[in-house]
Amino acid sequence: MKQDPSVIKEKVRNYVLQAVYADKEKIKDDSLIFKEGYFDSMGFMVLISFLEEEFGIKTNDTDLLEENFESITAISEFVTRKNQ
Repeated sequence: MKQDPSVIKEKVRNYVLQAVYADKEKIKDDSLIFKEGYFDSMGFMVLISFLEEEFGIKTNDTDLLEENFESITAISEFVTRKNQ
């Protein structure tokens, strides 16, 4: 189901902000959420589950690249591409 990119980004942002135990003001759309320590490997697996359920996408092994998940913007763009 194709969704508006701005709606996707807002849902991803809300999820990330809800899932982290950090100062929400520090996390920006281009913050490197893994390198900056906001998410770990377990958080990554839960993120993938959220994306698949929320947006009806299927994540393949070839999708599991750092550049697809490094920030809110990157995740949103990834979901938008998978939704097309």
